[in-house]
Amino acid sequence: LQTKSVFIINLDFVNSCGVFVLQFFCHMVSWFSWFCCTRTLTNSTETILTCLALYYFPLPGSKTHSSKKYLALVSLAVIVRPTALIVWFPLLMHHFWQEEHKLRLVTHNYIPIGTLALVISALIDCVFYKKWTLVQFNFLKLNIFHGVADFYGSHPWHWYFSQGFAVVIGPHLPFFLHGSILAFRKYKILLAAVVWTIVVYSFLPHKEFRFIYPVLPFCMVFCGTSLAHLTTRRRSAAAFLLVANLIPALYTGLVHQRGTLDVMIHIQKLCDVKGNSTQPQPDVLFLMPCHSTPFYSHIHCPLKMRFLECPPDLGEEGYFDESDRFYEDPLLWLRTSFPYKSSLPTHLVLFNVLEKDIFAFLQRNEFVRTAEIFHTHFPEGKVGGSIFIYERH
Repeated sequence: LQTKSVFIINLDFVNSCGVFVLQFFCHMVSWFSWFCCTRTLTNSTETILTCLALYYFPLPGSKTHSSKKYLALVSLAVIVRPTALIVWFPLLMHHFWQEEHKLRLVTHNYIPIGTLALVISALIDCVFYKKWTLVQFNFLKLNIFHGVADFYGSHPWHWYFSQGFAVVIGPHLPFFLHGSILAFRKYKILLAAVVWTIVVYSFLPHKEFRFIYPVLPFCMVFCGTSLAHLTTRRRSAAAFLLVANLIPALYTGLVHQRGTLDVMIHIQKLCDVKGNSTQPQPDVLFLMPCHSTPFYSHIHCPLKMRFLECPPDLGEEGYFDESDRFYEDPLLWLRTSFPYKSSLPTHLVLFNVLEKDIFAFLQRNEFVRTAEIFHTHFPEGKVGGSIFIYERH
């Protein structure tokens, strides 16, 4: 009872909040923000910069409007991830259409800030690539014109409308729909940006939830508006949003697919063995779909490790990546890659679903399972429910 009363008291502030605070509250309790924003992804940075730019964008009722500030932040977002231009294109066009001094806006803001951002980006890339490189053009060329992103999977055109958007916005969906009706006239440009972004991304075969993460702050404007109009049931609605988002946030953040992180804790302990010259030096092979684990970012020592690679197809004839070759015939790949016992790794890391396919190899080469790590309650395909660590004796 005491816990319940504290919870109710803490939600009392919702009844006295203004619409902007409620919009912020909606964004902060979003399960997808908790899930995605804590990860080192460019989409997270793009979304953060979008939030900051939106603060200075000339929305109706905005008192913090600054063309130079919001355009500088948008330019930075485009440098980080060129797809930010998709989100901001309708907003930039709206600002241009509404501006009285259109020529001044273009010559004093759009062109100088955009040009400066591209020059700075090109200079930075020139230093690191040792040649003149425009990564924004390369990004467009590889992912759109050459379709390299399709190599990593594709979905039907309606995926964002039928699944993706509903998952990202989560329990906020009814509030978003309600708020869209209430605030359509005032914030129709934000709604247009959301629809535009989803439509554009729908034309691309490769789709992921995180791609539309930057439109989530726009959606929360409508969710906050909806919450503000629920005068009699506002606290109950806020409690529902908090609890309904907390459950998936905790599950996806702490339980679901955690094995690929936990396994690195076990592997990191091999760093102590590496410093011991009396023992065989560790050599770890990850027999998993490529990029399953964070690799060296969690190890912090020069441990010898290798994973099945899957670089994108850049037009090579008869291209077949290493990961596909392995899963086509695991035993053949292992026999070919390690013809002698002296060339075998000391440790193997694999999902439990692979064990039966390579059991003969494990037994013949005296590999013993030393750890079993939980990964997910929902195994699928090559990704199993557990991860095994095998060590050669």
